[in-house]
Amino acid sequence: MVPMLSAPSGPSDGYDRYRALELLSRTPYGRVSVSMRALPFVTVARHIVADGHVLLRLHGGFGYAPACDGNVVAYGADNLSDRREGDEDVWTVQFVGTARLFAPGPAEIDRFGRPPRTADDAPFDPEYLCIEPQFITVHRLEGVPARQVAHSL
Repeated sequence: MVPMLSAPSGPSDGYDRYRALELLSRTPYGRVSVSMRALPFVTVARHIVADGHVLLRLHGGFGYAPACDGNVVAYGADNLSDRREGDEDVWTVQFVGTARLFAPGPAEIDRFGRPPRTADDAPFDPEYLCIEPQFITVHRLEGVPARQVAHSL
């Protein structure tokens, strides 16, 4: 399903926005970054794209969603761990925008899929954020061999 896209905002053109959202739909997890008490932090989040917004599900026990609410965050995802032998294209996307806590509807919860059972040995307690991207960055590297598993002695 191709998401409905709103008009681009910020310096990104429509193609970059469309391409970034399309790439994001290829992988289920990424990382959200924000400053908390003047210190940066990064945590894992599940994402979906809906109507040009990036919707995130993260563990409430971390306490990060309230820290993100109303603040500018960066959200990034990539295909670094999803490549197979012969796939030599690497991509990364980053979205910067204001995050807001939100309550997803049944259709959005269904699209997120089954949540993890635990997070850091505690029952997973979902919290949700919505980011309307203001700045979008897409980077591609070509000719990057897939990582070979190596053993050291």
